Amino acid sequence: MNNDKLYIVMPAYNEEENIETVVKEWHEVVSKIGNDSKLVVVNDGSKDNTYKRLCELKVKYPCLEPIDKVNEGHGATVLYAYKYALENNADYIFQTDSDGQTIADEFWPFWQDRNNYAAIIGHRNHRKDGFFRILVTKTLKFVLLCIFGLKITDANTPFRLMKREVLAKYIDRIPDKFNLSNVMLTVLLVDNKENIKFMPITFRERQGGVNSINIRKITKIGIQAVKDFKRIKKEMKNNKKQGKNINYYKN
Repeated sequence: MNNDKLYIVMPAYNEEENIETVVKEWHEVVSKIGNDSKLVVVNDGSKDNTYKRLCELKVKYPCLEPIDKVNEGHGATVLYAYKYALENNADYIFQTDSDGQTIADEFWPFWQDRNNYAAIIGHRNHRKDGFFRILVTKTLKFVLLCIFGLKITDANTPFRLMKREVLAKYIDRIPDKFNLSNVMLTVLLVDNKENIKFMPITFRERQGGVNSINIRKITKIGIQAVKDFKRIKKEMKNNKKQGKNINYYKN
C-alpha cells in the first residue's frame, strides 16, 4: 500500500493569467496520490492578483495551499517552499514552476520510479522557450564544467522529484537568497554522487503573462553566479581536504 505523502511546490510571481490552469492540472496529481498530499504555491510578492486568485481557487481545490511572502526572487522562493514541505513532513518533494511550461502528465513516470533514485530531474531536450533561454542553459552547463568539473545534463530544470531525506541533507548548505538554488542543489547531488536520474521532459512556451527575467537581469545574475560558484568550489575543496561535512554556504 502506498502511504507516501507528496508536496508539489512552485513559486509564483505575477502569474494571474496562468495560475488557474496550472493549479487545475497539478491539483489532479496530488488528489490522485492522496495521503494528505498538497499543492503548495508560494506567491513571491506579486504585483498583480496572483495571491487573491489563489485564495479563491482554494475553495474549489482543497489540496491547494496558497502562501504569500515578500518578493525575494525565484531562488529564495524555491528554498522557502522546500523548507515548508520538509517542515510539514512530506515524504517526497516535487518542484515545478507556475508559468505553464511543464506538463503535469509527465510527472507520473517520475513518481513510478521514485523508489529507485534519490532524485529524478527533468531534462529539457526539446525546449520551446526561445533561443536565448537555450543559450543560457548551454552556457551554464559549460560554466559548471569549468568550475566544478561536473558534466551535468540540465542543472536548473524546474521539474524535479526528491526524497525527503536527500533534500534535507543538502538544503541548509544553500544560502536563503541564492538566485540559482536549484543549480546549486543539483551540483551538490552530483558532486556527492547521489543516485540521481535525468529524464527527458517537454518544455513549452510560457502559457500566458510576461516573463519577469530579461537579458539585463540574466546577465547580472550570471556574473554574480560565476563569482559565487568559484567561492563555493574553493570552500568545498578546502572542507573535503579537512574531512568536514559542514554548511559551506552560510555567512
